[in-house]
Amino acid sequence: MTVEMIDTLVVGGGQAGVAMSEHLSNQGVPHLVLERNRIAEAWRTRRWDSLVANGPAWHDRFPGLEFDDLAPDAFADKERVAAYFEAYAEKIQAPIRTGVEVKSVVRNTSRPGFTIETSEGVIEANRVVAATGPFQTPVIPPIAPGDASLTQLHSAEYRNPGQLPAGAVLVVGAGSSGVQIAEELQRSGRQVYLSVGPHDRPPRAYRGRDFCWWLGVLGEWDAEMMKPGTEHVTIAVSGADGGKTIDFRELAHRGMTLVGRTRAFADGKVTFESDLVDNLAAGDANYLSMLDAADDYARRNGLDLPEEPEARRIPADPACVREPLLELDLAEAGITTIVWATGFSVDYRWLKVDAFDDNGKPQHQRGVSREPGVYFVGLPWLSRRGSSFIWGVWHDAKHIADHIATQRKYLAYHAEAQRRGEDNAAPRRAATVE
Repeated sequence: MTVEMIDTLVVGGGQAGVAMSEHLSNQGVPHLVLERNRIAEAWRTRRWDSLVANGPAWHDRFPGLEFDDLAPDAFADKERVAAYFEAYAEKIQAPIRTGVEVKSVVRNTSRPGFTIETSEGVIEANRVVAATGPFQTPVIPPIAPGDASLTQLHSAEYRNPGQLPAGAVLVVGAGSSGVQIAEELQRSGRQVYLSVGPHDRPPRAYRGRDFCWWLGVLGEWDAEMMKPGTEHVTIAVSGADGGKTIDFRELAHRGMTLVGRTRAFADGKVTFESDLVDNLAAGDANYLSMLDAADDYARRNGLDLPEEPEARRIPADPACVREPLLELDLAEAGITTIVWATGFSVDYRWLKVDAFDDNGKPQHQRGVSREPGVYFVGLPWLSRRGSSFIWGVWHDAKHIADHIATQRKYLAYHAEAQRRGEDNAAPRRAATVE
């Protein structure tokens, strides 16, 4: 059996794998990137048809390449994002091999490195970088009903309203994916029920600057730790239709029914938590606090940005907020579909090393695993709040490539020292023989 040898293997050819390849090349590290499908495949086939990036083109990109066909403040559609990463990989001449699945990675015994089984043979590598990202396995909570008459799908499977059977839709989860899908369904003429949990609700833009810019100058992207109690808080923001601030009350005034977090299903009915008002209030507080921080920053720095007092207007509570539904008969409401916008989990079953806690969560420091020679890139909060965003992945990959380059220098010194020792010892051994 022929075994391919490589210094560093990168698993995953999306934004994390492409970024990793650039920095490894810059450090002179021989490497190979394996992608089981196509470059940036998740952007193509695991997103709905109308999806656009949540950040503007000037922000959601790598430093080495701009979107040459988009205005800086425009939002790239999913196909354009995938094409961008293909172009970037070509620009940096990334050694990406597509259509190859990594089946297992195990540490070698009594010798350095790892043995990797793939769909096209065996590879041995000194180091392995897991660049498969955070959106690997769609999560549908165990409360999902076992009613065969209901169409149920995860947001990763949703494509467009025409895909669904006639009838009303319950969308569970009101982060960026859930709210955009719910609004698209509403525009198509569907009756939509949106289950709203805890969320942050930043302004799409304020005083002429996108929220991505505000989070940058306010230092929020570089925050290294989550604020207490925010572990399960999603961000409701959208780049759809040129970008706009999400306002759940406005959606309700246009006919959408807001409900609290989905609690349980039984006997053809769904029950909801009584937390809708509190969730909306917390989202409003997050929104207003960001406006306050932006105003303070503009004042302290003397920025000539137009004031926007109307941004502080909060619409009146619609009826569904004044009298929240706590229970709903699915058949009476005409609900035929449930869309679960409930996020993803990671799947590292192929990575058979001691790099995880008892719950399967990677254990690392800024992507450097507790298992020597194993690295992670592309995960949320890998080093800071911006880690899972396109530009954040690029910066995290640089840190990991620097770490790999440093380790290679130590090993190169060891090999050279051994060689020098052998060279110096050879004459003495020869003299002893004589």
